Amino acid sequence: NVFFKVLITYLQQHRIKRLVLLPVRIDSSVYVHLPKSAQELGCQASCTPNDVVLELSLPATWDEFLSSLSGKQRHEIRRKLRRLEENGRINFWTVNNPDHTKQAMATFISLFRQNRNDKASFMTAQMEQFFCAVASALSAEQMLKLSFLNLNDWPIAAVMCFDYRFVRHLYNNAYDRQFSALSVGLLSKTFSIKDSIEQGLTKYDFLKGAEEYKQRLGGKPVALYTCRVNLK
Repeated sequence: NVFFKVLITYLQQHRIKRLVLLPVRIDSSVYVHLPKSAQELGCQASCTPNDVVLELSLPATWDEFLSSLSGKQRHEIRRKLRRLEENGRINFWTVNNPDHTKQAMATFISLFRQNRNDKASFMTAQMEQFFCAVASALSAEQMLKLSFLNLNDWPIAAVMCFDYRFVRHLYNNAYDRQFSALSVGLLSKTFSIKDSIEQGLTKYDFLKGAEEYKQRLGGKPVALYTCRVNLK
């Protein structure tokens, strides 16, 4: 409460008229404390639904994870895995040496641009610099989990995640669309979940958005809000 009151007072002193924060989790201190603190200072405040984030509570074993899925989804994952294995040697691995991050990110960016035309347009030179800067900073803190799915020793998909407080956060995904028939985008995320379980993590955070694949992999919605404070 004290922090938010100090923040609001500071913004008012600098003639800021409105504070808007989004997306805000329902279990965050912003959602819990900001509106009340603002109202105690005579400001109007509200938090309205904005979106959802999907999260998966991780069990102790991979078999338990598969058992938690519907029979249809469990069958689909196993079928897709078998089909991928029938096409050659598969290997899912994570970059553990920070000195290798730069080279690995070059591969990730290449896969990202090969994914879809809209992704290629999104990944401008400036955006590439941003992605690489984020990866470098997270790698230095031992938080980056940049993983690749290889088929016959060739990278065909990648997931860029970061681990924090026993939670794996999925930041982005990329794959070579030449292999889209093998569902390598979905399977790379599935392997990432499997690795999270093996590492003893407790949650897998798919981040904002309610895409269907997140629900198929067991993700459950957590509400996100937009919090507004009228500082006048």
